Amino acid sequence: MKEEQIRQAGTKPGLVVLTGPTAVGKTALSIRLAKAVGGEIISADSMQVYRSMDIGSAKIRPEETEGIPHHLIDVLDPDESFDVVRFQSMAKDAAEKIRAAGHIPIVTGGTGFYIQALLYDIDFTENDADRSFRSGLEAIAGTEGGPALLHRMLEEADPESAGLIHENNIKRTIRALEFHRQTGQKISVHNALEKARMSPYNFAYFVLNDDREKVYDRINRRVDLMMEEGLEEEVRSLYRKGLRRDMVSMQGLGYREMLAYLDGETDSAEAVRLIKRNTRHFAKRQLTWFRRERDVIWMNRQDYPDGDSAILREMIRILEEKEIIPLQP
Repeated sequence: MKEEQIRQAGTKPGLVVLTGPTAVGKTALSIRLAKAVGGEIISADSMQVYRSMDIGSAKIRPEETEGIPHHLIDVLDPDESFDVVRFQSMAKDAAEKIRAAGHIPIVTGGTGFYIQALLYDIDFTENDADRSFRSGLEAIAGTEGGPALLHRMLEEADPESAGLIHENNIKRTIRALEFHRQTGQKISVHNALEKARMSPYNFAYFVLNDDREKVYDRINRRVDLMMEEGLEEEVRSLYRKGLRRDMVSMQGLGYREMLAYLDGETDSAEAVRLIKRNTRHFAKRQLTWFRRERDVIWMNRQDYPDGDSAILREMIRILEEKEIIPLQP
């Protein structure tokens, strides 16, 4: 697809989002979509950005890309910090490069907050932070039971945000408490106002979904496959390199449970059980997030008995209707 065609498709730059719960089949469908519309993929995954974290993050293999360029994969080392602000900046840069090449940016992944930040260009400008306050919260987080205590503090200050932020997400919990301290306002209200902003993009926001039991079954089988492919050794290797459980990268599903096993807190079978359970819970939280989003187009597999080919045709039709892509010949 030529750059001039994309420019004529609308006054705002085009952007496609394909998301959904973990293990629903986003990766394979995103490749087919990119090949059909001349797209390149921007990963909206908080773990696949890290090098050497391949198995636990279910990272796409080079041979699986089928020649479609992927951005924001394998670009950071595991000891580097990655958050929504950094994702937003990197994803914007990637989208501009993709459009400059005459292609369509397709954001694929399951981190809803990242997608929201990019799609509505949320402003994360911070006031001058009270470093002592942040340091105090970080010190609490490092103590036994600290994350739970921080979350209870957030429940008192901002119950709505506490309902959206998981107890294990220490970084976001601290940011919400810090925002309340700095401004006297709830970060949930701030985020809601930011979310109400008009998007700078002409976009289509697809959420792929399936029957819950099918998703859960795929999650269980995926975790079993991860163990067969060497998840334990991958985590051991990271452990030997000095990576610690309090690092952002090590908070990912599969990694924190395996580190607990390597630290002797549980056995291998229990670690696997916890990975499966926690991943199922994560998928449920993902769906809760997407149901609260506006402008979402649900693509439920049960509505398309002919499979992904039918879903792909409908997505292309919608992209044509929204003038994100020109009419296909």
